[in-house]
Amino acid sequence: MNFPIAMTRRQLLSDTGLGLGTAAVATLLAQDGRAEAFSVAKNLLPRKGQLPAHAKSVILLFQNGGPSQMDLFDPKPELTRRHGETVSIMNAMAGNSEALMASPFKFERRGESGIEFSELLPHLGEQADRLCLVRSMFHEDPNHPGGTYMLCSGNRRPGRPSMGSWVIYGLGSENQNLPAFVCLRDPAVFHSGGSMQVTNGWLPSLFRGTELRTEGDPVLNLKPATARPPGAQESSLRLLSRLNEHHRRNYPEESELEARIRNYELASRMQLAAASELDLSGESQETQRLYGLDDAATASYGRQCLMARRLVERGVRFVQILAPPPHNSWDHHGDLKSRLPALCQKVDRPSAALIVDLARRGLLDSTIVLWVGEFGRMPISQARTGRDHNPHGFTAILAGGGFKSGHIHGATDEFGYKAVVDRVSVPDLHGTLLWQLGIDHARLTYPHHGRAESLTDPDVTGARVVEEILA
Repeated sequence: MNFPIAMTRRQLLSDTGLGLGTAAVATLLAQDGRAEAFSVAKNLLPRKGQLPAHAKSVILLFQNGGPSQMDLFDPKPELTRRHGETVSIMNAMAGNSEALMASPFKFERRGESGIEFSELLPHLGEQADRLCLVRSMFHEDPNHPGGTYMLCSGNRRPGRPSMGSWVIYGLGSENQNLPAFVCLRDPAVFHSGGSMQVTNGWLPSLFRGTELRTEGDPVLNLKPATARPPGAQESSLRLLSRLNEHHRRNYPEESELEARIRNYELASRMQLAAASELDLSGESQETQRLYGLDDAATASYGRQCLMARRLVERGVRFVQILAPPPHNSWDHHGDLKSRLPALCQKVDRPSAALIVDLARRGLLDSTIVLWVGEFGRMPISQARTGRDHNPHGFTAILAGGGFKSGHIHGATDEFGYKAVVDRVSVPDLHGTLLWQLGIDHARLTYPHHGRAESLTDPDVTGARVVEEILA
């Protein structure tokens, strides 16, 4: 007959060694910043990283589908001159004609920096002197799921913690009444990767992203479906708290339970705070017009950007906004000439408004705004009217948070196909973001399957901090 042992291996070692082993390991881990990873009882209280911080929050404007860099941010005169020529580009995917396709859109130099922007992004172009364009981004996965996992979690395989989860694992949150990591999206769509974009992976569940809505109640299932008698809710919560505490004493190593308890506690606080904290009706008419809430084309994305500003203003650490519908919005395999302008109209004005609003409220210096897709597009045509996926060269836009302004970093080749000058990998970008938040990407680790895992995995990826784009 088998008898279950009512203690974990860690408890056994701790109890039989009078706790000396545990204390010794915690001391050693503390020397390289990993003591908190050893403790299962996590919290979201604010904490400092290993380095001086230049920013304290991130807003990721994730443009799912792959925006076309040579039509928006990376003009290529040689591509225009050689339009229609057949070239041999390795790794071209099935269905591509391998005929070069010039951009049908005009570019214009903007601001004192003279950065060239497409006519499709007039509002972002107005902010050229506040922006840092990294034109030499690259990775190796040409598919939407793998590219999305790469951008969001630093690895093309699913199931790893997302960037937002790593950030709040390292730094906690300055507001205990709101989630530390928030995902805002149009209710009609969740793009490639789905909830994997905000997963905590094998980090404790407390660090998972929380979806908030920009229409109706911001948090689903926060209020009871039917009214309850006075005091009933409080009594239920007290009973639940006692039951949870009893279970927690019996199974102290269960991080899932610990996370669920803390999530319930957060939900209880949010019942009092969320409605007022996330209510946009108190914003001035001028601010609502700035974000395009008065225009049907921009209202949905504008509400998300405005809510993101309110969230970081209230101490939320990481906000991720997904592109508008349809699924994988920027995935223009055909009819690029009409579909790209329509999507740009939805996101251009709100994206620029977010940067303007953060700046005038004194928040841009402490907030990193990142506008990027999972990859870019090919310089050759697909179905004669579109472009296929291209992870070998694409553009990321950064604003605030100690990044250079009015600056272009790196370059792709003469056609915009491949990053060739001052190349920046996705792990490089992640390591640089963490650096600006005061985190050493090589030292922010979590033990998993006998290995000290990290967002950037520098021993494998060679990830570095891209100091050339820092102010």
